[in-house]
Amino acid sequence: MSSNHLSFVIADEPPARLDKAIARDVPEEAALSRTRLARLIANGAVTVDGVTASDPKARVAAGAVIGVMVEEAQESHILPEAIALDVVYEDADLIVVNKPAGMVVHPAPGSPSGTLVNALMHHCGDDLSGVGGMKRPGIVHRIDKDTSGLLVVAKSDAAHHGLAAQFAAHTVERYYRALVYGVPDANDPRLRGIKGASFEAGNVLKLTTQLARHKTDRQRQAVLFQGGRHAVTRARLVARYGTPEVLAQIECWLETGRTHQIRVHMAHAGHGLVGDPVYGGWRKLARGALSEAAAEAVSGFGRQALHAAVLGFVHPVSGENMRFEAPLPHDFQTLLDVLV
Repeated sequence: MSSNHLSFVIADEPPARLDKAIARDVPEEAALSRTRLARLIANGAVTVDGVTASDPKARVAAGAVIGVMVEEAQESHILPEAIALDVVYEDADLIVVNKPAGMVVHPAPGSPSGTLVNALMHHCGDDLSGVGGMKRPGIVHRIDKDTSGLLVVAKSDAAHHGLAAQFAAHTVERYYRALVYGVPDANDPRLRGIKGASFEAGNVLKLTTQLARHKTDRQRQAVLFQGGRHAVTRARLVARYGTPEVLAQIECWLETGRTHQIRVHMAHAGHGLVGDPVYGGWRKLARGALSEAAAEAVSGFGRQALHAAVLGFVHPVSGENMRFEAPLPHDFQTLLDVLV
């Protein structure tokens, strides 16, 4: 297999570890993440002053000449499938798609095919220049199978590295639309008594907790206040429905991006998502609060009412500010229409 040779010099005051020093000083255009570099060290593809390096923890001095043999991207084991995609934007480095509800993002034991990645393998074909040494789309974030909306996927190592850094720094703009039970409002004394819940100016509900996998149900996430991973969700009211008010359309935005974050946070606040089989469930609404047609539409909605509507980021290669919006899908819009 052919390879490309990369050579550079370690700058002054390097970090104590070889892998960290190389990650700091490797040319930016090489788009090699620390994880990729560690793999290259383990594979004997890195030299220091002409000597093969094998220990990522070894010390390295300023002025040392680093050589890296980067193999051309290998073909992926993931099979391409001719599945239609709603492509919102695409260039040589990345693609933005509007994922339909019901599509899994990445192949897994329970979903080996029919995923977004399978579809992208077919759609992008030879345009995939390689992510992590493999010709495959670079998944930097996901949305749940039954959540619809926008995703950005890397087509090159440079894009993957740059997008991953933005998601890690929580600088990516992500807004969601959801339909929830009840009305999250600052005037509700019950909400002010929920641990982790507070309100900001403009009647914005802020939920701040830790999240971790549930101890007994591994398919669920659980709210914690010690351990787990820090998670912050904000939500504001868009519309109220019912007499008395029994449902609300909300706009949520993420400071962090944890698994099931909006779903588990809104359930913790007592405002589970309509149709959510894991956290929201189906609630009995006050008799007569909605028309018979609206009540039937709510009880029959077969997925969590959640849509990733807005996605904004800095293009990892060009530096251009990118922002995309996706309208509500037909099932979600139809549900809202019958509530009015």
